[in-house]
Amino acid sequence: MMSQDSDKNTSKHPVNWLDLLQGIEVIVLDIEGTTTPITFVKDVLFPYVTEHLEDYLDDHWEEKKCQDDVRALRDQANLDKDLEGVVTIPEDIQGDSSSSKMSVKEAVMQSIRWLMAADRKVTALKQLQGHMWRSGYKDKTLVAQVYSDVLPAIKQWISDGKKVYIYSSGSVEAQKLLFGHTDNGSLLELFSGYFDTKIGSKVEKESYLKIAAEVGSEPGQILFLTDVTREALPASQAGLKTAIVVRDGNAPLTEDETKSYQQIKSFSELLPDDGEPLEKIQKQ
Repeated sequence: MMSQDSDKNTSKHPVNWLDLLQGIEVIVLDIEGTTTPITFVKDVLFPYVTEHLEDYLDDHWEEKKCQDDVRALRDQANLDKDLEGVVTIPEDIQGDSSSSKMSVKEAVMQSIRWLMAADRKVTALKQLQGHMWRSGYKDKTLVAQVYSDVLPAIKQWISDGKKVYIYSSGSVEAQKLLFGHTDNGSLLELFSGYFDTKIGSKVEKESYLKIAAEVGSEPGQILFLTDVTREALPASQAGLKTAIVVRDGNAPLTEDETKSYQQIKSFSELLPDDGEPLEKIQKQ
């Protein structure tokens, strides 16, 4: 059934597909549910963290990078202190007893599990996850999945003179790890840059204005592809063009959302059927 739907939708375009790409210099892509199946993130990446968390902390606890992650998590827990279920992380005093260090590690693990269960998109969590995934990609335990329509589309957009960027709540390090270790090999050379929550939350208008400034284009010259309207809304408010990517497994859109946002089911819908460059078609 899925392959039938895919075949049916890759041969036809959205009604306004030319309008959507008219004047576009930059395409910004979300990852989860847009370039990569949600199932890879939810069923592979996240379980990898929970399953390997204790061993990772034991092996790397004394390293500066790990301690930086712990401090960031501690600061985040302090910011979240009024939220139900939050786990505060005590200070790890230099030279303190091993039992005290164990209690700190346990608090860190509980805090991470709480943040993940709440699906918090905070930099402290995403940074640690990225550090953990590095070893998984390195030993090939993890191989990132990318939808089959993604690579051909990006190559064509670049050929047409557009630049392609990634904007994800996952850390830039995690983004590079994912696209550097896909089932199609490394795709890193295709992207002009990466953005994470250090530039701002994906649900805030200002984040997209900052991205426009960083890439050196006017907001109206940028197309943002995502699977969720809560990201598309602030992007459109900032002046970006937006489209919702509808994939199997993504959260369904409401009736109002369906009416309000341009939708595509495959990146191939943003390519000419005959493979001609977009610029040539626009001049016809």
